[in-house]
Amino acid sequence: MRGMNYYKVWPANLRYHGTELLTYAADNQTIESGTVVVIPLRSTSILAIVVSKTTKPIFAVKDLSVLSPAIVVPPANLALLEWFATYYPSPYGVLGSMFLPRTLSVKQAESTPVEVPSATIRLPNLTEDQQRAIKEINESAGTMSLLHGVTGSGKTRVYLELAEQTLRQRRSVLVLTPEIALTSSLVDTFRKSLTCPVLVVHSRLTDRERRIIWLQILKSSDPVVVIGARSALFSPFSSLGLLVVDEFHDNAYKQDQSPYYQTVRVAGRLAELHQATLVLGSATPTVSDYYVAVAKKRSIIRLRNLAIQSETVQRPTITTIDLRDKSNFARSRIFSDALLKGIEDSLARKEQSLVFLNRRGTARLVLCQKCGWQALCPNCDLPLTYHADTHIMRCHTCGHTSAIVTSCPTCQSIDIVYRSVGTKALETGLKKIFPHAKIQRFDTDNKKAERFEQQYDTVMSGDVDIIVGTQMLIKGHDLPKLSMVGVVAADTSLYFPDFSAEEQTYQLITQVIGRVGRGHRQGNVVVQTYNPDSPAIRAAINGDWEGFYEKQIDERRLFAFPPFVQTLKLRCSRAGQQSAMKACTELLAVLNGRKLPVKLIGPAPAFVEKAGNKYVWQIIVKAKSRAPLLEIVRCLPANWSYDLDPTNLL
Repeated sequence: MRGMNYYKVWPANLRYHGTELLTYAADNQTIESGTVVVIPLRSTSILAIVVSKTTKPIFAVKDLSVLSPAIVVPPANLALLEWFATYYPSPYGVLGSMFLPRTLSVKQAESTPVEVPSATIRLPNLTEDQQRAIKEINESAGTMSLLHGVTGSGKTRVYLELAEQTLRQRRSVLVLTPEIALTSSLVDTFRKSLTCPVLVVHSRLTDRERRIIWLQILKSSDPVVVIGARSALFSPFSSLGLLVVDEFHDNAYKQDQSPYYQTVRVAGRLAELHQATLVLGSATPTVSDYYVAVAKKRSIIRLRNLAIQSETVQRPTITTIDLRDKSNFARSRIFSDALLKGIEDSLARKEQSLVFLNRRGTARLVLCQKCGWQALCPNCDLPLTYHADTHIMRCHTCGHTSAIVTSCPTCQSIDIVYRSVGTKALETGLKKIFPHAKIQRFDTDNKKAERFEQQYDTVMSGDVDIIVGTQMLIKGHDLPKLSMVGVVAADTSLYFPDFSAEEQTYQLITQVIGRVGRGHRQGNVVVQTYNPDSPAIRAAINGDWEGFYEKQIDERRLFAFPPFVQTLKLRCSRAGQQSAMKACTELLAVLNGRKLPVKLIGPAPAFVEKAGNKYVWQIIVKAKSRAPLLEIVRCLPANWSYDLDPTNLL
């Protein structure tokens, strides 16, 4: 009679929707935890990870097979996977699939050699600010440090120095960036500066590319540097010594599908498992993460000075243009005379201009063009959004509705607008005004060959005169020939109906201003806004982080928003509006009946109420701790979705 061993395995395939480990048998084999195996699941075979040995079950089980040569994921990866199941509950197949390449077989288990580059550039000397920062981070080794450096202060130089130190200790390095477009310049800098493998991981890799890189990281006997977007968190490091989350404030670090994880929180857990140093870097930290760092007495390090010092280059000249004053727009309805003059001057000097539009502001805001009044929710103090189909204004957090206004309640003007702008309109307008300039638009509508990462060298060389685009252009890029920046509508995100609107506005304006005045050449910035007196806009223009942060903390404490509560967004999608409302009402009654220590808000339609011919409605849950939120997730009906730690409540 053959001897059988039995194992609990974690399926790593989207076909498995359960939330329990599965049991399989292995004939006369002892298999260690973390081993990648192939298991039969219904009519197909999928990959899985062995979690532990178990006793013989009372039911019949099928056999698993081990890849040859065996592939074993590191213990930290398995521990992170198990943590995910409790912190961001999701189907096990979804979670497991994040930790393995989609395709692994006997033949595919062979990897290509890791290319080791040779350093070709000499790094600039560290500034006093940078030396102090590195000293403080090293003194906090094995914990989290928040590196709060103004744009142009040289945070990347700090990362490189820390990476060199970590590699000398024979430990690997992971550097995360919020956008794939940002990896090009960062990878180029690291490969030219270090003499170790620098690998790139992101979601646009083919299955074959991802498999090869995953195996290179797993099998490398030497430490490696991995640079990538959030999916790089799940790379199979044997010993990770440094984990950097650059531009950690960015919303792109929030996974936008199940599991809806926050990268910073996962990075914190991964660093703990490896006892690695975690560095969160940003010129505009998130209010919540900054508050938590202060409360937990983490190391907060300021870089206040530019890395490139120049006697001739001063802080950028910043001009604020009131969009309500039409005398500022003699030549164009969209571009102020000051903005056009700045572009003309840059063209004359053969320098670059950047025209920025915050595409996040797609809301049909209700605004008085004469005095700047906006329609606000009386319950949440958030902007109401105009819906043309029903001719009402609605709050997308609590569901409050109001009739549209025909005149301003503050100044009685009838000049009420419902508007938004697009990048294509900006590009078209600029081509008419500057027909001989080379103008290039970068946004999510670009085809692959037109994307910023593909055109990076062209932009860096100065071959593009006027760059038009959205958020992807203002995230960490250092363009030495850029001298002029124009912000078309600084307050579009300010009017977004969410508690994070002011924070988003402050971050975006600060980041876009930071594209110039970095020590290369004198910078000029024109900020167009309907609300020049906005505290968030004024703070960004004046570089007043402390004042902005204190105001935000006071408001969030008053209205019970993060970081003072943890949040959960519950959503249902139904064929009809009435059925969506009914489903929400029924669930609300069930949740109220459980008498959990939570606050239930809604139901209300989602910001985009109709998507794919379905009506989407939601309930917001606030709680002081995570436990009651997890309890709600566990009791949700099957046809509901949920988002723990949402970046917005829309």
